[in-house]
Amino acid sequence: MKVARFYAPEKIVIEDSPEPAPGPGEVKLRVRNCSLCGTDLKIYRHGNHRIDPPRVIGHEIAGEVVELGRGVEGWAVGDRVQVIGAIPCGTCHECRRGRMTVCPNFEAMGYHYDGGFAEYMVVPQKVLAVGGLHRIPDGVGFAEASVAEPLACVLNGQELIGVGAGDDVVVVGSGPIGCLHARLARARGAARVFLVELNRDRLARAAELVEPDGVVCAAEADVTEEVFRLTGGLGADVVITASASVPAQEEAVRYAARRGRISLFGGLAQGAPMTAVDANLVHYRELMVMGANSSSPAQNARALELIAAGTVPVADLITHTFPLDRFADALEILERGAALKVTIAP
Repeated sequence: MKVARFYAPEKIVIEDSPEPAPGPGEVKLRVRNCSLCGTDLKIYRHGNHRIDPPRVIGHEIAGEVVELGRGVEGWAVGDRVQVIGAIPCGTCHECRRGRMTVCPNFEAMGYHYDGGFAEYMVVPQKVLAVGGLHRIPDGVGFAEASVAEPLACVLNGQELIGVGAGDDVVVVGSGPIGCLHARLARARGAARVFLVELNRDRLARAAELVEPDGVVCAAEADVTEEVFRLTGGLGADVVITASASVPAQEEAVRYAARRGRISLFGGLAQGAPMTAVDANLVHYRELMVMGANSSSPAQNARALELIAAGTVPVADLITHTFPLDRFADALEILERGAALKVTIAP
């Protein structure tokens, strides 16, 4: 079979590899779609401390069951499935309290285990043990199902800060994650959703798809002034920084409303993780500043339900599909910012 295997920064090789065989408690899939994430681009450029190369990467996975390992029950050849990206242990203090996204023992597909940029892959027993293999609902395509993993992360972020009815929500960043945040916020009852983005063309493209109540091009206007103008001087009830940007994080507290909630959704670069926040604004406005990391198996299942119901459409966010042997082209178009969501169909 063909795989995309990471060897070192700027070295991902499309090569032949023996088809894997499922061990006890494992499931073998024919991968139908594995979508690219900004993290995959970071791995290509810089590597990742959790990856011990060589490793087949890819963690936004959807496929078809082709073989069951010994002892696997409840699944059959031909089942259409989606796989979680982050794998909690299910037994630690955090997992037992239902806080699987902060499991200290978590592992991940494409990091600790070979991922989905391959024609075939094996789903580890650990995934099945925590309920991390999900049936794709009827009417949902494999490409759409692969977007359930990032949507689940978005769902986790919004659940943590309680996005809900009547909220004015500002989403900073208009890539696929920003678009998912905008659509999910509407689905959760937000009164208005505003998009903030530095790149005018990227902002226009996203706005055409998700139809926000207002947009702010951060390269052309003062974001704080514009948000207060758009909200009648009150500020944003919710700010979601859906971009890996220090300035976005620092500015978010300035235009958050009193008792506003801020989600630092986009993680900063490992080498430059520090940000300066006006703590007095946090103090006197009683702001909540919350991180958001990954998603749980249950959130992945709910993400699939949101897609299936049409509550959060994702098909139109997938702008480019490439075969596995054009993986380099997929990375290039993603890095150029010429695409929203890019998927690989091995």
